[in-house]
Amino acid sequence: MFDAFREGLRDLGYIESRNIILEFRFAAGDPSRGPQLAAELVALPVEVIALEGVLVANTVDPSRRIPLVSPVMIDPVRRGTAASLARPGGNITGFTLMHVELNAKRVELLRTAFPHITAVTALVNPATPGHELSLEGIEGAARSMGLGSVARVEAESAAALRALRPAAFSGADAVIVVPDGVFYNYRRDVVALINAARLPAIYPERDYADDGVLMAYGANVADNFRRTAGYVDRILKGAKPGDLPI
Repeated sequence: MFDAFREGLRDLGYIESRNIILEFRFAAGDPSRGPQLAAELVALPVEVIALEGVLVANTVDPSRRIPLVSPVMIDPVRRGTAASLARPGGNITGFTLMHVELNAKRVELLRTAFPHITAVTALVNPATPGHELSLEGIEGAARSMGLGSVARVEAESAAALRALRPAAFSGADAVIVVPDGVFYNYRRDVVALINAARLPAIYPERDYADDGVLMAYGANVADNFRRTAGYVDRILKGAKPGDLPI
């Protein structure tokens, strides 16, 4: 993802440490560290923050002075982050992976590939903002297909994920992995867990398929990061984030 972001900057003439400085902060699988990391960046100060996953936008810079660009926004209008996709307003813009909208399609694809399934379990991170919106879409799709209620297996961090055992999916016929940054970064642990449970599953990004799973359906994450560089460039040249469509 970050290589793609850097490539996008290079294509626009930015050379790291020559005419642009990149300051990285990583939550290392612990979303609770987000506000602390944001405070460090705001104190530097920085001119733009590219925001990936672990923060609610309004907690990054309460003054809303610093422009924010997110490559992976989750239903920003419904969550109150943006006034609209066309004109988000405020100090945040970016791109969406359409995860909430695509979750229903993932359930449909799972059922199409495995028509015998009747019980689906969702692997979800309850610490991720917007996870309830994803679950709503999954549960609605499951009901419409006669699958009944969707059970949940929760992991709020990398440590909690690694503590899970295959028995957590007892009673499930199939698993849908709810889109999440922690799961993405530790996807090999996710894949190993579900494979050990010997259950069919669908995953939200193709990177999981590159790591050996059968089915994944979703947008190209790295391409969103590459395109984010274009918005950073426009903001540095004077564009207002609130005027840049999501």
